[in-house]
Amino acid sequence: MTAAPLLLDSNIVVWLDQKPKRIAASVVDRIERTPLVYLSAVTAWELSIKQSLGGLTLARPVSGFINSHKMTELPVTTRHGEAVRNLPLHHRDPFDRLLVAQALVEGLILVTGDRLLLQYGIPLLLV
Repeated sequence: MTAAPLLLDSNIVVWLDQKPKRIAASVVDRIERTPLVYLSAVTAWELSIKQSLGGLTLARPVSGFINSHKMTELPVTTRHGEAVRNLPLHHRDPFDRLLVAQALVEGLILVTGDRLLLQYGIPLLLV
């Protein structure tokens, strides 16, 4: 049985970069052992905005993070954008809503520390 592909939320990227002990070893192990782990272009966008506003410093650019962790970039498509329309407003963060839509459209497990996303009923790996 092949492990379901994962999609990392922005908070997971920051924690892996700055506070790896915040993530349980079993979750880090699962991320490392899963053959297909995605990092969305929306995550790069969100983290870049936070960096430009001075609220975040990362050890390397998101593209470097993708390369060093052997992840696959997930572009944002029209289908992803349109899927947001059908989501209930459990969460107002546009970045998280788009990640939920991507997970739904692509059949991915979203890895996150955001418990509000449980309300969407999608497969989550909660940290």
